[in-house]
Amino acid sequence: QVQLVESGGGLVQAGGSLRLSCAASGGTFSDLTMGWFRQAPGKARQFVAAISWSGGSTYYADSVKGRFTISRGNAKNTVYLQMNSLKPEDTALYYCAADYSRLGARTMGVMANYDYWGQGTQVTVSS
Repeated sequence: QVQLVESGGGLVQAGGSLRLSCAASGGTFSDLTMGWFRQAPGKARQFVAAISWSGGSTYYADSVKGRFTISRGNAKNTVYLQMNSLKPEDTALYYCAADYSRLGARTMGVMANYDYWGQGTQVTVSS
């Protein structure tokens, strides 16, 4: 059973930056596809970014391309989401997700493909 714990959320002004972290335990981290999703109040959870088990492939939602960067540190069992040029519309609860499947570009963004989820960390961007 994989446990995921997110951290790094907070309140930031528009144009600012935050780095989210997701620490994994209880599984073989280097075998996991890792993803970030977010959910704003009253809206459905949506895909943000994902990274393959090797770190060799990344995939981003169009709304965050060029502003967010996903990376992983297999030695620390941690995945990161560097968020720059934040906008008020980035305000949401950000969730980390993981799965042992070898997800690709067409499947990394599908929420149902992830078996393991964290509890989320809140990101609030003020205008």
